[in-house]
Amino acid sequence: MIKSMTGFASLTHEDERATIGLTIRAVNHRFLDVQLRIPPSLGDLEARIRALLQKRLARGRVELAISVQLRSAAMPIVELNAEFATALSAALDRARERGLVSGALTPGDLLRLPQALTVRERPVEADPALEAQLAASVESAVEQGLADLDAMRTREGEHLCADLDGRRQTLGTLVSQLAAAADEGRGALEARLKERVREISFEVPLDQALIAQEIVRTAARSDISEEVTRFRAHLAHWEALQASSEPCGRKLDFLLQEMNREINTIGAKADGLHVSELIITAKAELERMREQVQNVE
Repeated sequence: MIKSMTGFASLTHEDERATIGLTIRAVNHRFLDVQLRIPPSLGDLEARIRALLQKRLARGRVELAISVQLRSAAMPIVELNAEFATALSAALDRARERGLVSGALTPGDLLRLPQALTVRERPVEADPALEAQLAASVESAVEQGLADLDAMRTREGEHLCADLDGRRQTLGTLVSQLAAAADEGRGALEARLKERVREISFEVPLDQALIAQEIVRTAARSDISEEVTRFRAHLAHWEALQASSEPCGRKLDFLLQEMNREINTIGAKADGLHVSELIITAKAELERMREQVQNVE
């Protein structure tokens, strides 16, 4: 089955425990390359998240980012730096005695001084039941995100499939035209050789049977029937792969290499009008298909 390796999915999953934000980006890559950005509190889930991605994705560079905002956030701990506040008050008293400042030290003054107050998070007591619920919610969000990503990759894959299938049919037509042009060229080559032999035979006696065998052998060197048969077999294999439910990007890339090899051999062996033009057109189509297949999972 042809699927694109490019896709994007973003969602927000909410429940009574937390709000979970998830973003998945995927681009083409030779292998499966997973990059995770998750909160430290979800470190124990990393292996399970990777397993979910590996189950749904075969190839591509995938970036998954998860954010978690708990609804029942613990009240922070606020601590006063008593020594700093005492020293500050004493300094202000001396400044007042000298008439440099006036007024008393207020809470607002302390809030504006980062050295006076320390605010830190209160440690959250572990609750196995809530942690299990959060883990289940995260896994559910990842599965939904992967489903959305898969839907987008499938839609793009349908466009890729339509384009590649059209080019596959074009190649089938081109190879038929090459076979016909090569047959015509081989017949023309035999005719030229026979005419040349006829001209020579007026001056030098020749063994006609031996000459006929040589003509046939020479013409046979330009026979491309085996290459044409293999090329058509590759096209049939291509059609079977794109109809399969399994990822086929690597296999399609290999088939393109084999088809390009057959086209090169045909170009080297075939003789006839328009053969070179048809070979160039076929190689151009193969190159366009190769570029498209780089994005197939």
